[in-house]
Amino acid sequence: MLRKGFGRSLPLWAVLFLILPILTHAQDANFLHSVEEIERRILHEEFELFRFSDLRYEGDISKRAIIKFPDIKYMQVKWRRAREGADEFNNNPRYEIAAYETQKLFLDENEFVVPPTMCRIFPRAWYLGMEPRAGPTFRKPDMVLVLLQYWLEEVSVDDVFDKKRLKNDPLYARHFANVNILTYLINHSDSNKGNLLISKVKSSPRVFAVDNGVAFRSQLSDRGTEWRKIHVKKLPEKTVQRLREITPDALNRALSVVAQFEIENGQMKPVPATESLDVKKGVRRRGNTIQLGLTAGEIRDIEGRLKDLLKKVDEGKYTLF
Repeated sequence: MLRKGFGRSLPLWAVLFLILPILTHAQDANFLHSVEEIERRILHEEFELFRFSDLRYEGDISKRAIIKFPDIKYMQVKWRRAREGADEFNNNPRYEIAAYETQKLFLDENEFVVPPTMCRIFPRAWYLGMEPRAGPTFRKPDMVLVLLQYWLEEVSVDDVFDKKRLKNDPLYARHFANVNILTYLINHSDSNKGNLLISKVKSSPRVFAVDNGVAFRSQLSDRGTEWRKIHVKKLPEKTVQRLREITPDALNRALSVVAQFEIENGQMKPVPATESLDVKKGVRRRGNTIQLGLTAGEIRDIEGRLKDLLKKVDEGKYTLF
């Protein structure tokens, strides 16, 4: 059960005072925790809200939150409530989670381009204490689904795509190519500045895709669809080899169900994924079970884009490095 914490505002110096002691356990400068710890804590552990504030403007459905765990560890996350049905334009948790899971098929953890992204479901009666006007995502019983994405440290929105640097910095070229492959595979359709970020650490210029809700078969954004295309001329050989190993079965296992919950004692508990309840729907409910995942058609789309990319590699349209 999630509990309310200390309130919605805290001086930045105080937040840093609380968070800095865990830096010694960081994966790198962009992650203050390992991916395994982030996934485990966000998905399964009890936590309370330590800080909760609008992300961009007053009343924004997206929030920036600090969550506190029983062992006095803190974690920053982007917190976004899903409206009724959990399947609307630019607020689609299953697409965000599917983007996170797709990268796992061809990237190692230290090369992830999407930070840990998952969801939890809470009783609406509890949630109204933070957002009094929040409607339910699911009814009978009234529940609110929240997408939580780990908040990256030491990143910038500036100079993410630098053509000159692509030619002169092989490490940056590898990181950017990896994120571009991911955005191509998921059919990323929102080129709004801020959806891609770059690490400020010059020795490790990782590039991240942090807003992937307008993708797959989503409607197009009015901010452009730049990242649906491959913009680089060179692709990492290691990544391409991993792409060749992805089978249709692997795509289905990874993406047909990206989140599953069961009602237990009035609470929604995350449980291991089973077979899709309906391959034609992205959000499914049967009895006490709720599933989120990609439809069979959306998965076939990824398979088609993957085949096209590998065909172009074999035709020599990309150089491997």
